[in-house]
Amino acid sequence: MDKRERLIESTRELLWERGYVGTSPKAIQERSGAGQGSMYHHFQGKSDLALAAISRDAEDLRTRAEAEFAGPGTIVERITVYLRRERDVIKGCPVGRLTQDPGVMADADLRKPVEEYFGWLTGRLAELLGEGRGAGELAPELDPLATATALVAMLQGGYILARAAGSPDVFAKAVDGALGLLATKEN
Repeated sequence: MDKRERLIESTRELLWERGYVGTSPKAIQERSGAGQGSMYHHFQGKSDLALAAISRDAEDLRTRAEAEFAGPGTIVERITVYLRRERDVIKGCPVGRLTQDPGVMADADLRKPVEEYFGWLTGRLAELLGEGRGAGELAPELDPLATATALVAMLQGGYILARAAGSPDVFAKAVDGALGLLATKEN
């Protein structure tokens, strides 16, 4: 891994652990093993490096989700695979946690990949739910966009509740509850 990649990966880790405000250029340099010269050779500053790290996190989450959404099975089965996949729920979502970071939310450039990721995720889930409703897999009265928004909110809220409880079991219960809501089609 070259120095640029080590800087991005180190920043991703630090943002997830400490947030933007708590991530100093010195901490990034120490974690990456890159000197100040290397950091400023590849990036204009902390904000530029954070943008690369946040964008990478969002893209990685999107790629993984899309692979699950495009997998085999019914719409509900594919959404179930996505919701139940292994996650570090106590640490939370690397992109979602940034919504609580005032340094990220106050900076339009840093906020943009966060907004885009959640917009994509909500839209993609709405698309899948619409397909499921159209195929008769889900109740005809299901509102795909409202349900997709609720699923994304459940995920992010599930992380918060699990963290507060210090237990991933809370997250698993939230997922079970959300999937129960999708099983409303009358037979």
